[in-house]
Amino acid sequence: MSVPFPFTAVVGQDDLRLALLLNAVSPAVGGVLVRGEKGTAKSTAVRALAALLPEVEVVVGCRFSCDPAKPDPACPDGPHEPAFETRPSRMVELPVGASEDRLVGALDIERALSEGVKAFEPGLLADAHRGILYVDEVNLLHDHLVDLLLDAAAMGASYVEREGVSVRHAARFLLVGTMNPEEGELRPQLLDRFGLTVEVVASREPDQRVEVVRRRLAYDDDPAAFVTRWADEETDVRQRVVAARELLPSVVLGDGVLRQIAATCAAFEVDGMRADIVMARTATALAAWAGRTEVLAEDVRQAALLALPHRRRRNPFDAPGLDEDRLDETLEEFAEPPADSADPKDPEDPKDPKDEDPDPDPDGPGGGGQPPSSEPDGPQGGDSGARSESGEGVPAQAPAAGEQSAVRAAEPFRTKVLSVPGLGEGATGRRSRARTEHGRTTGARRPRGTLTKLHLAATVRAAAPHQRTRGRSGPGLVVRRDDLRQATREGREGNLVLFVVDASGSMAARQRMSAVKGAVLSLLLDAYQRRDKVGLVTFRGSAAEVALPPTSSVDAAATRLESLPTGGRTPLAAGLLKAHDVLRVERLRDPARRPLVVVVTDGRATGGPEPVALAGRAARLFAAEGTASVVVDCESGHVRLGLAGQLAGELGGTAVTLDELRADSIAGLVRDVQGTHGTHGTQGPQGTSRRAA
Repeated sequence: MSVPFPFTAVVGQDDLRLALLLNAVSPAVGGVLVRGEKGTAKSTAVRALAALLPEVEVVVGCRFSCDPAKPDPACPDGPHEPAFETRPSRMVELPVGASEDRLVGALDIERALSEGVKAFEPGLLADAHRGILYVDEVNLLHDHLVDLLLDAAAMGASYVEREGVSVRHAARFLLVGTMNPEEGELRPQLLDRFGLTVEVVASREPDQRVEVVRRRLAYDDDPAAFVTRWADEETDVRQRVVAARELLPSVVLGDGVLRQIAATCAAFEVDGMRADIVMARTATALAAWAGRTEVLAEDVRQAALLALPHRRRRNPFDAPGLDEDRLDETLEEFAEPPADSADPKDPEDPKDPKDEDPDPDPDGPGGGGQPPSSEPDGPQGGDSGARSESGEGVPAQAPAAGEQSAVRAAEPFRTKVLSVPGLGEGATGRRSRARTEHGRTTGARRPRGTLTKLHLAATVRAAAPHQRTRGRSGPGLVVRRDDLRQATREGREGNLVLFVVDASGSMAARQRMSAVKGAVLSLLLDAYQRRDKVGLVTFRGSAAEVALPPTSSVDAAATRLESLPTGGRTPLAAGLLKAHDVLRVERLRDPARRPLVVVVTDGRATGGPEPVALAGRAARLFAAEGTASVVVDCESGHVRLGLAGQLAGELGGTAVTLDELRADSIAGLVRDVQGTHGTHGTQGPQGTSRRAA
């Protein structure tokens, strides 16, 4: 077994180390989510934490780590003998591709039915009880595992149920997760479950980077010698954690501090009351870590910076973070005045003449208004390009010839459901029909390997005809392995939604492109909620480019979309061929994930020789492969050429207008009703003509 890298040898990352140590002092804080780019010592620091935790006393022979002082009466290994042993705290890692049985444990249904024996094999939740459960790349965890993890974290127990046979055991653990935001965001329900969150980035200081490399090379050359060098520092921190734990019950959380905590959570509009509770526990742990028995305003401030950023996200595209100036104003406003300070409303309290405002006019030379701008060309001046489209004071890049600068997206809206026809077998999600481990039961089959989901009725039907030959002489049913039937279930899968966006001059009218971006942003929000992968291909001028390769990070796609410039000719064929290449490569990487191509265009093709014929041939490649596709028709004006509809026909897909894309669109509803009667042409991803939901 390799020796873990010492916790105290990690260079920098002060917030990360503090958050982990606070959870070591007070596990009730609720765990840590570590967000950051790859190669920033996230996993190294988490794995090193386990060595700093105090040892735990466990019942001898108990697979569920029961506390001998308070044994779990429902423990599957109970009742326990009054014997205990001491062992180090465990850190259990949950792999992203773990099965449900690996997480919660496996109940042997075959033995339960054929022998009447309740045979239970504990899972990772049992191993993590009274220790650390570490989930690397937690944002890539399958939804059904996330749900099980949330339930166990909320109840402090794990329940395993298989066709009426159930087992329960305690599962209280410190939940620590790491993630790279570029690979996709977490569901809000799981985000809120983590007590604290920290953002980690690699240092840009050369000296600090040199020290990181020096220590890592020394550790790789001789891990044992390196760990020995840091043994004293590790012992000091371990003793400080023990001392802080002992001091924690004596820490006083005053009413004034509680008021600051409540006011801060209200000011940042966080949902629910969990943030207030986590902040209170974190501030108390900070005081204990500092060796104090009283919580101070500085503890509240630090607790807010760790506990609130991930809870104030209003939608998936809001960057996490906290306005520190606003935080300081809130804490100052609700701070308790010193006991010996004079009452500010006391008429006997004389005013300092220096505090008088010599000029009450806020716009005067001595007023509190904004100072005059030092820029000769103010908002009305000629240098209007000095401000970006977002209104931020950032120098704007001059667009190239024939190109228009990026415009803001219109307000997003709820879209109709676009799905892939047929029955898939891809990753769990919420878009298209698929065979899954969870969902409604649709049939039964013989098990392939270990039986996981018993179809009881089918099993009884298979066993019933053989009861006389098996010598059954009384009530009951003689069941053999050949009789067992696995339930087949149907649920939903996530897809690869590949956006192919026309950014040519014909789309460049500002109001029109703003509406187009708003529609794509709305579809991106929908993809985030349905757990899809997304990709973005754009075409304009003379070529197409992959603006974003397929990824789970919907926010990255939104960022690329926001900065997308427009202008030039319309190389529609190039855009379709580039999308076809992206899908070809992605099929090799993830063959089970079915694609949905969303082409956003007015249907014009003006780039290259014979642009219309070439675009038609490129579109027919998708139709030949059976790729599901939707064309979002962006053509506007009273005179419409219907080119987007023709493109949809070549693709073998369906076309919807921007208005029909809205879930509450009356026009779309009429088209849906007409489509069910077969009054329009091509069949689309939903099985009806020009249908979006």
